[in-house]
Amino acid sequence: MQLIKDKRQKELGMACAILCSLIWGILPVYWKSLHPIDPLLIMFYRLVLACIIVFAAGILIYKREGIVRPLMKKGALLTFIAAGAVISVNWSLYIWMVNAGYIIQTSIGYYIEPLMICVYGILFFKEKPEKYKTAAIFLAFLGVCVMLLSYGQIPILALALAVSFATYAAIKKKLQAPALLSLFYETVFITPIAISVILYMELNGKGAFTVADNGQIALLFLSGLFTAIPLSLFAMAANRISLVALGIMEYISPSIGLVLGIFIYNEPFDIYQLTGFIIIWIGLVVFTIGGIREGRRAEGQAEQEESAEAGIENNKNGREA
Repeated sequence: MQLIKDKRQKELGMACAILCSLIWGILPVYWKSLHPIDPLLIMFYRLVLACIIVFAAGILIYKREGIVRPLMKKGALLTFIAAGAVISVNWSLYIWMVNAGYIIQTSIGYYIEPLMICVYGILFFKEKPEKYKTAAIFLAFLGVCVMLLSYGQIPILALALAVSFATYAAIKKKLQAPALLSLFYETVFITPIAISVILYMELNGKGAFTVADNGQIALLFLSGLFTAIPLSLFAMAANRISLVALGIMEYISPSIGLVLGIFIYNEPFDIYQLTGFIIIWIGLVVFTIGGIREGRRAEGQAEQEESAEAGIENNKNGREA
């Protein structure tokens, strides 16, 4: 019975991970539909609306006491403020890139991002650089170098996207909190600034209500949901499947973005970019296979330890009998 229950939980986790990645993958179409609203203004609307939605959900799920609890941890306030500031930069940059015709570069950034997180782990958290991680990071670096031949310059936007999200992940690593409550505290302290900017732009004829039609205004007010729903699905998946499996699923969204950029929005894509992508993909394959093998070794060691402990307990009970 327990095995069946565990299997169903894993299946639910995989379904959540795939749905989350699909939503994130097609979001460029949504952000594009909001043009010509200022990307910075979109980000502030997104931040305020997401804050309201996750607060309402948090009250229902965790009650008042549960919402306050994460702030009781030492250093939590500054950590949440820092995480909120960094993810705001990431959101602003991403929305601007999509509307400015850099969807392919967003894909580059989110392909590199998990490898960048590995770099952060090695540099700042003293994690052991396994051979497969080192090889994957080197291949990602090589892929970016090949792209230099195409762009004639470093793909700064893609790297900034990857670095900002990796920085956000590193900050969050220091403070564990439920996904909904974490997003609430990452947004709530910036919300007063966001509301001030929204009011200033709207009252001075530069806001969404001036430049957008009614349909776009309606879509804009869905931005909070399009932030909170995939994040909740991601959290549900993270609690039910391995991080390796979750990481593999997360490559779906930048792949969809790549297809959208090339075939729907006709962004330039030459042989150098293709070569660079192939090298990065090879790096991701190395990273994924290495992660799967590492996970299997860890599971095997855990099973051996459990068997050994069970054997010791049985021997102890036998002697007592």
